[in-house]
Amino acid sequence: MSLLDRFSLGEGFRKYFEVVSAFDEDTRNDVFGIRHEVYCEELGFEPIRPDRREIDTYDRHSLHCLMRGSTEPHTLVGCNRLVLARPEDPDFPLPFEHACRATLDRHIIDPARQPRGTIAEVSRLAVRAHYRRRKGETKTALALSDDDFGTEEQPRFPYIPIGLYLAVIALAKHEGIETLFMLTEPRLADHFAKLGVKITQIGGPIEHRGIRVPSMMSVDNVIKGLRFFVKPIWKVVREEIEAGYAQSGRPDFLPEP
Repeated sequence: MSLLDRFSLGEGFRKYFEVVSAFDEDTRNDVFGIRHEVYCEELGFEPIRPDRREIDTYDRHSLHCLMRGSTEPHTLVGCNRLVLARPEDPDFPLPFEHACRATLDRHIIDPARQPRGTIAEVSRLAVRAHYRRRKGETKTALALSDDDFGTEEQPRFPYIPIGLYLAVIALAKHEGIETLFMLTEPRLADHFAKLGVKITQIGGPIEHRGIRVPSMMSVDNVIKGLRFFVKPIWKVVREEIEAGYAQSGRPDFLPEP
């Protein structure tokens, strides 16, 4: 990517990718299919399912993002989800609250004491193998490293992981979510700092498909703090997410499996 391209990331993203609010059954099945391909068939994190859809109990109160190639025919690239509070049981813990219950530093923040309609969790980020074939990426569902940002002489940009994160932030903003939680690789905060995004670690590390740390970020602070060269891609991604709401409206949650 040339230095000039770095300052037109929105057009660069639009040229190669699009993000879709997975509000209908077909696009949700694309999401579940990517997750099965990555988490079940390739990495072995979850058991193989006869219908080749990786689904868990949190999906029925989650919103999903799908990333596709923008050329015809559309190619599936990756996905993620925004886990919201259960409408019928708002105090039901989010996934990270289960996994990190022994390591959370509740002096920083106690998720259980937050208004449940204002918090959510980013999870199930997955990118298909074809798009993460570099050394060190084959054993993880989504990777981000220093090399993704290139050098001053040869800058480049990690469209896929950043596009997926920005898409779920756009979903969260639309839903009125104030604080996002996630389990991240320890160095993700350093990588995101390059974009102007502040991620705060809120507890000790756990073993969860590798070493992960519980973290949080403020949705409004992320949007306000984005560096100038990231704002064009944020504009494109948010427009695409909002288009999904305009076309379909907010989907109902899925029924209990």
